[in-house]
Amino acid sequence: MSNGSSKASLHFTAGLTTGVLSASLLQPADLLKTRVQQSPSSTLLSTLRSISSGPNALRQLWRGTLPSIIRTGLGSALYFSSLNALRRSALFTPLQQQGANFGSRVRYSNTTNLLSGAVARTAAGLVLMPVTVLKVRYESSLYAYTSLPRAFLSIIRTEGPRAFFAGFGATAARDAPYAGLYVLFYEQARSRLGVIANTTTGDDSGQRVGAGQSASVNFSAGVLAAGMATTVTNPFDAVKTRLQLRPREYGNMAQAAARMVREERARSLFDGLGLRVLRKGLSSAIAWSLYEELVRMGEGRWIWKGREKELVD
Repeated sequence: MSNGSSKASLHFTAGLTTGVLSASLLQPADLLKTRVQQSPSSTLLSTLRSISSGPNALRQLWRGTLPSIIRTGLGSALYFSSLNALRRSALFTPLQQQGANFGSRVRYSNTTNLLSGAVARTAAGLVLMPVTVLKVRYESSLYAYTSLPRAFLSIIRTEGPRAFFAGFGATAARDAPYAGLYVLFYEQARSRLGVIANTTTGDDSGQRVGAGQSASVNFSAGVLAAGMATTVTNPFDAVKTRLQLRPREYGNMAQAAARMVREERARSLFDGLGLRVLRKGLSSAIAWSLYEELVRMGEGRWIWKGREKELVD
């Protein structure tokens, strides 16, 4: 395997690992967000009461974990590998590294981070859109699906294949700016937190500090970036949920947004914001900090093997 394909597989595997882990741990927050966004009368308290009063309450919080793992695991793998490929392609010129280096050998411009993040996330979202629709339907209390195969067959039979792409416009309108802004905010926050970390340790040389401190910087930057990007893009997420759950009622993205504002006021566009910030903040922080560390360790092994080969030769 060539060095280029080895690095590509590293980014794919690291993304897959982080996606599966974050989806498994944070599924309850995702399920609660879907339930809160599904109708105007849904609130977090009423949703929790409804789940706790039913059978297998704890198990119900993890309903939809399998499609969530598939979507988030493969989505993260495709996203991180595509993001790395885009940023290293001839389309973008890297900037020279400045300041503290936390897990990334090259810095890119704000425009590069914004565009590459948006393109990578939108492409991954399109590929996994059918799984996303299954996941949202399975999490919602509006459908009584007993298994994923039955859910799939029911959608095909009653709504046709087109239903698996319901809400893609709103999803793209959410994911493209979210991912672009996230990468932009993340790189900026990581750079500034890295400088602060070096200042606190008395190291102003711009060299990397320990792996533990590097991980804490990546995690903190992930939380900050996710909080900001999530708040900006939540209206698209709220519209997307309505379209995926009740496509016939809400039509398209513009019609859904107009109806929600008209019938429920503008605050409905921010339903589930707290849960989404919590989930996105933790999942993005886990994903990016673990991804950075896995890539750092993988690249470190390649460098070591390269040095050994040079010594043998």
